[in-house]
Amino acid sequence: MTNKLSISEIDQALAGLPGWKLDGKFIVKKYRFREFLSGVAFVNEIAELSEEKNHHPFIAIDYKLVTLRLTSWNVGGLTDLDMALAKVYDEIYEKSRVQD
Repeated sequence: MTNKLSISEIDQALAGLPGWKLDGKFIVKKYRFREFLSGVAFVNEIAELSEEKNHHPFIAIDYKLVTLRLTSWNVGGLTDLDMALAKVYDEIYEKSRVQD
């Protein structure tokens, strides 16, 4: 089981995750796409990874804007896994932009 991060650990992790913001027990980021289906393809990749890691973000698709919200319910806050996945989500986004 992963331990809940302290506020200073969260701040330190977020310093290396541009665009991610703390919102209560969540970290949140919005990703913008040129085309609706590009955003849907991104969400599909996130969904595959989420199933593999058994750790699922809240996902909202608002036309060309995708919002991801992460937390770890089992510890009541954020963990290293949330931060690691946020980094991977950013990498998936950057890869999708090259293909877009």
